Amino acid sequence: MDHSTMNGRIIRMRDLIEKVGYAESTIYALVKDGKFPAPFKLTPGGRANGWFEHTIDEYLQERKRESV
Repeated sequence: MDHSTMNGRIIRMRDLIEKVGYAESTIYALVKDGKFPAPFKLTPGGRANGWFEHTIDEYLQERKRESV
């Protein structure tokens, strides 16, 4: 694992919705279709999921590049 991942901010669904402007159901549908980064468990066997913010930023930059 590289240091940028180890030191990256983790965002939860509430913040992710604000950041990308998608509904929760849309995010999970895109994850299921392999079109959005999948979350990871914050604790082994736990229920809480999160995303590294830099992963979401990369996703948004890629969408921007594709729309030009």
